[in-house]
Amino acid sequence: MRESERPPVLELIRGRRSVRRYLDRPVGDELVDLLLEAARWAPSGLNNQPWRFVVVRNEALKNEIAGQTKYGKIIENAPVIIAVFLDNDALYHREKDIQGIGAALQNLLLAAHGLDLGAVWLGEILNNAKRVGELLKLPTRYELMAVVAVGYPDPEHQSPVKPRKPLTELVLKRL
Repeated sequence: MRESERPPVLELIRGRRSVRRYLDRPVGDELVDLLLEAARWAPSGLNNQPWRFVVVRNEALKNEIAGQTKYGKIIENAPVIIAVFLDNDALYHREKDIQGIGAALQNLLLAAHGLDLGAVWLGEILNNAKRVGELLKLPTRYELMAVVAVGYPDPEHQSPVKPRKPLTELVLKRL
């Protein structure tokens, strides 16, 4: 297969960027539901689907959550954030379940890009995961895994394409 014949899904993957600045434009519930729909179709061990989501639009609450990370400006600027949790009562295998949540996050990010939205996966906020759960009034069985900021990308602040290592550096063996 030639480079020019790449399947559309690979183009979608290669075109996705972490978007940290958004237009002052609301993201409708139907689009958020499409993102969540993409996330829920991620693979999980024994199909246990251990991910849970909290969608936050409330400005005051977003600002409180923003105060839990050094990247708070991103959250404040986003029309909507999605907090992603591991439901510890639904555990099958901790490491596999966390990997499954990573797959759900990637599905969500790719869906956002495919819908002309911008999104970024924020992980540094995990330093204050317990406080975020308290702000959202969730039982302690829900463990914060990430917060995703979502909005329409600000074309004035687009991230450049960052180079990737060549496969020759990443593939250990071909047996």
